[in-house]
Amino acid sequence: MGGGGGVPRGGRPAPGGAGRHGDRTRQDGGSRRARPRPGSGHGGGGRYGGGGRQPAGGRLADGGYGTIVAIHGTSLTTYDVTRNSCTPGVTTAEQFGTPLPGGAVRYGAPGEPFAQLTVTPHGRHRAVYARDPSTGTRALVRLPGGLPGRCTLPVSNEPLAVFDRFWDSFEENYPFFDAKGVDWHAQRAAYRPKVTAENLVDTIIAMVAPLQDSHIALLRATPDGGYRTFFRAMRAGTVAPTPELLAAVRPPVNAQLTAPEQQFANGLIGVGRLPDDLGYLRVSAFSDYAAGGQQAQEAELDRAADALLTPALRGVVIDVRVNAGGSDALAVRLASRFTDHPYLAYRKIARNDPADPTAFTPPQPVTVRPAAGAARFTGPVALLTSGSTVSAGETFTQAMTGRTPHVTRIGENTQGVFSDGLPRRLSPDLLLLLPNEEFLTPAGTTFDGPGIPPDTRTPVFTPEELAALKDSALTEARRLLTAEAGRR
Repeated sequence: MGGGGGVPRGGRPAPGGAGRHGDRTRQDGGSRRARPRPGSGHGGGGRYGGGGRQPAGGRLADGGYGTIVAIHGTSLTTYDVTRNSCTPGVTTAEQFGTPLPGGAVRYGAPGEPFAQLTVTPHGRHRAVYARDPSTGTRALVRLPGGLPGRCTLPVSNEPLAVFDRFWDSFEENYPFFDAKGVDWHAQRAAYRPKVTAENLVDTIIAMVAPLQDSHIALLRATPDGGYRTFFRAMRAGTVAPTPELLAAVRPPVNAQLTAPEQQFANGLIGVGRLPDDLGYLRVSAFSDYAAGGQQAQEAELDRAADALLTPALRGVVIDVRVNAGGSDALAVRLASRFTDHPYLAYRKIARNDPADPTAFTPPQPVTVRPAAGAARFTGPVALLTSGSTVSAGETFTQAMTGRTPHVTRIGENTQGVFSDGLPRRLSPDLLLLLPNEEFLTPAGTTFDGPGIPPDTRTPVFTPEELAALKDSALTEARRLLTAEAGRR
């Protein structure tokens, strides 16, 4: 079994980031509406104005993300930029309240009751763009000459123009062509001469399918102003972490629990108990926990962690085998409940030179810090993973690899997609998501592609095990944790 892709619940495009709920997209198989959030992560492009500690204004280039952030009065909009094109982006936001101390300005989607991104001036010509709830920031630099001329030209939506925007977006931002063994220039030479209005979308799908990257997605505009995923690439041999899959795999887990799960976060988190004073925590996503903004999501996650972490615990099993991704910030927040000292989770970099696929932004470290004023567990932990552990489920897994004592990973490799989603509006009704970042280990490597491997490999939800109500991974986790607790 393995993992695949989908998108977050939602409606209209929210400001500041397409990708994991603020930094990533949910990956539930594409059946829900997408709420693209361009601008998560760090790096960036756009134009910027303002001086000293005054609010940012004008147009700012976002180095590493091919984006122009335009601020006029209380409104913020974006443009998607390549060397050959400039088109309106999906972000539209309005200022919330007055500037904060230091000149930072908060913005939110029109009609939303909470802000979702912040622009903070750094001198007269620079600013920092932060997306709730991203774990990184993006550096903006003022464009002294205003919008590039191509941004003021009419946008062509002829098939070849759309194709070229698609190809350029990958050529200038995608970091993994060599690792995937795909010659992108040869793909263009083979497919572009054959593009028609009728086969354009099928051509795009045929070109990205060999990348087997589930952070590549195509979305259609919906009448209510949102987007809905209709294609997401997948790593071969894996399956998407859909609600249907989750329902199908619950019986063998439930058979080992001493009582039914206590559910939180609209059923996306479950807390249970196993024999021998072991706790069980199922996390099926890192988003959509509650109505409202980031504080509401954090409060619901905290409520579930509080229910899990009782004084009698001798060990904890965390199950992210069917995890659709979401917010990296929530993933790091959960990791903070399992340590008593700070440690490095990962470092984020993004491609930042359209002509040089080896050039990246400076690494931004993301640190797990002990949760303040909350119960924490520092004893033995086992983490169950599979190919259906996707996106923020994987950044959580990566964050837990740096913990001491060691977290034992059991099951299968995760899906192998970590980057925030970079949105590109190819035409009025077609949106592309692609990755442009790498999440580095302390050694400077990444798990993109093959995913994070387990320490102990077991079958995961095979047809034979499901039929027999058997869960080898959970059984092995219980054995290891019981043995470890006995040695303490």
